[in-house]
Amino acid sequence: MYKAFTALLRKELLLALRQKTDMVTVLFFFLIVSSLFPFAVGPELTTLKVIGPGVVWVGALLCSLLALHRVFETDYNDGSLEHLVLSGEPLTVLVIAKISAHWLITGLPVVIVAPLIGLQFGLPAGSLSLLLITLLLGTPVLSLIGSIGAALTLGVRGGAALTSILILPFYVPILIFGAGAVVADLQGLSIDGHLSILIAMLCLSFALAPLAIASAIKIALE
Repeated sequence: MYKAFTALLRKELLLALRQKTDMVTVLFFFLIVSSLFPFAVGPELTTLKVIGPGVVWVGALLCSLLALHRVFETDYNDGSLEHLVLSGEPLTVLVIAKISAHWLITGLPVVIVAPLIGLQFGLPAGSLSLLLITLLLGTPVLSLIGSIGAALTLGVRGGAALTSILILPFYVPILIFGAGAVVADLQGLSIDGHLSILIAMLCLSFALAPLAIASAIKIALE
């Protein structure tokens, strides 16, 4: 299982490196969306601090959506997905490999760049560290939940738009608690509840999402 996981993960990352425009597009989209807000609301530091965490989280959410429909669609169209199902390896393990590749391509760059964006909003060092932690906990959940939608819409015309409509309601709690933790920290409130819920979401989605995705893929291939 480990060899199958690493082989598929390596393959996905190599394909992403050959198509660098996709990675660059996601990163520049995040930078542009996040950087335009200070120009729109003005230079008032108090206002920027309040909206900053939410802006960064919305940018991360939208970046996750950009490449979501391609997690399984390309393999579905060229028949590779069927070979993965018939390979004899646990499909859940292969699904986790593909989701990991999606997070490494779209989520990790956002996590790395987010503290620099946070500086534009005047966030202090402690809040920047907390923003980084919440993104590390929350962005994998975005990839896991989003991949369920991508699997459910395989073979459907307009699947990318339908995927967004299906999963956006499930993204809202992650957005609320991710950004809310940083805002609570800025206001001097406890952040334990926010972080506990994010950790619970991560554990629950990691346990259940691969099973749901594997079932959806098998249904799509029938």
